[in-house]
Amino acid sequence: MIKTQQASWHEIVLATLKSNDVRLIVYVPDRVLTPLIKALHEDAFFTTFACTREEEALGVLTGAWMAGMRGALLMQTSGFATLPNALASLTVPSQIPMIMFVSERGTLGEFNLGQVMVCNTMQPVLNALGIAHHTITRQDELAFIVDRSIKQAVATQAPVTFILSPLLTGGKVFAA
Repeated sequence: MIKTQQASWHEIVLATLKSNDVRLIVYVPDRVLTPLIKALHEDAFFTTFACTREEEALGVLTGAWMAGMRGALLMQTSGFATLPNALASLTVPSQIPMIMFVSERGTLGEFNLGQVMVCNTMQPVLNALGIAHHTITRQDELAFIVDRSIKQAVATQAPVTFILSPLLTGGKVFAA
């Protein structure tokens, strides 16, 4: 396992995905997740590509799981707003261990009301769907939470969502 004190948050996520044999990474481009996305593209272990919408990514990952491959979805908070129907009608009833990483927007100085609204509703929606979720704020807890949660998602065939707080990632930088 990678030493968490010396590694960046995105290096920890990459190493933890690799140690859990999560090979397919599908994402909708996001500025906060760019260091992780770039590192994933540079590592031959992963198959990584962008989708135009989060529902498309969820469909790709569902098919991959059914074909025997583990994958993860990367998106920002606003992208989550497009997913509840697909999660409720496909992922949860089909027992797909969908691994989702969400860069959290809508907090800590956010200027975009849409981001704030989705941020305020994301966790209640996840709770209503019975989807495990963890808001990660501290780098020293990142590897443990992601590793154990991926193992649980696969073992129980249930989705999990990691909400990556700006306290962890540095978030999006806003003009003063």
